Amino acid sequence: MFHAIWKQKKRVIGCTILAGLLGVGYAFLAPRVYQVSSVLRPAAINELDALNRSDVYRLPPAEALAKVGMQLDSYEARLGFFRANPALFEAFQRPGRSLEQSFEAFNRNAINLMLPDPKKSEPLNSSIRVEMQYPTGIDGVAILNGFVDYAIAQERSQVGADFKVIVNNRLNELKGKIDAARSNYETAKAAKIARLLEDDKVKRARLQDELSALHLQLKMERTSHLAELDEAISIARAVGIRTPTAPSAMGADASGRSSQVMRTVVTNQKLPLYFMGTEVLEAERKALQRRTNDDFTNSRVAEISKELRMLDVNREVEVLNDRKNEDIFLQNVEPLWAEEARLRSLNIDMSTLKLVTVDRQAQEPLNPIKPKGALIIALSVGAGLLLGILLALITHFAQVRRENGPFSVTADRRLPLR
Repeated sequence: MFHAIWKQKKRVIGCTILAGLLGVGYAFLAPRVYQVSSVLRPAAINELDALNRSDVYRLPPAEALAKVGMQLDSYEARLGFFRANPALFEAFQRPGRSLEQSFEAFNRNAINLMLPDPKKSEPLNSSIRVEMQYPTGIDGVAILNGFVDYAIAQERSQVGADFKVIVNNRLNELKGKIDAARSNYETAKAAKIARLLEDDKVKRARLQDELSALHLQLKMERTSHLAELDEAISIARAVGIRTPTAPSAMGADASGRSSQVMRTVVTNQKLPLYFMGTEVLEAERKALQRRTNDDFTNSRVAEISKELRMLDVNREVEVLNDRKNEDIFLQNVEPLWAEEARLRSLNIDMSTLKLVTVDRQAQEPLNPIKPKGALIIALSVGAGLLLGILLALITHFAQVRRENGPFSVTADRRLPLR
């Protein structure tokens, strides 16, 4: 076989040279494909410290990197970047294609995202690699770096929007709690004023009832006293007592004896009114009959009048109604005010928030990754060599078959026998 191949070495060499020339032609004439890459790593802790210390939005560096990675892998983000930068993608646009179809031609295999392996927890494994392959005539470096910056900006904007929504939700929640406390205070205040006014009303009614009963009592006492005076006057007239006297004096007068002896009578019994004499009793009766008001005869009437006057104005109700700033009287709202003031004072500049660190930006590649000239030439030479050997073997076996055919058997029969 080797001898047969060697006999046809020119054919083998020719096939090898021809295949090699075809490989060289393809290697030099095929369109060049280049590859650029960018590496993202977690941001430093201090870059996200202001956001995390706000107690509103927690975003560890590893989670921020994962969010940016999701943004880089997002169809919407890629389409948005494609729409925002039409000048960079003119080579992908064809007449008769829609924007989405042109984007599909770019997005199909252009950008690849290599995320960290979730099974590995080493810090060195926490990185995202973004690769892009593009043909000649495309500014792949500008596209990849621009897309990375666009994805980071989009995620930063999303974080800012989420932060704002959370802050507004908490402010609304605090406002609701403060409004509830204010409503409770107003309800309690109205209830307290109503209780105070009701108590005053009840007390005023009781004092009015007491005053009316006291007036009736004084009137009845005056009427009773007038009746007693009338009775006493009639008795005094009957016994002839005109001026005040004592029972002992009446005894002396009755006996008709004069005496210069002064008598002292000690008794613990009240003397009947008729001993006052008709003159005094009649004078007292006239005074009682001319009286129009008995209030001065009882000190309780003045006390009731004083208490009624005090009930005309409830100073506590007046003070409650005259409050200017009622929020300072709310209960358990100081922590809510403090939290509201803290949330309103949060001033985190989201435009400078650094979510990730771009460890390596895309750079202009030195050589294309496709086609690989040396490999193509080597493979074409090898394929040509194999093809030449195959043709040489086929030719050799065809020759052997012809030589071992029917004509070769007849020729052997003519040979002399030994």
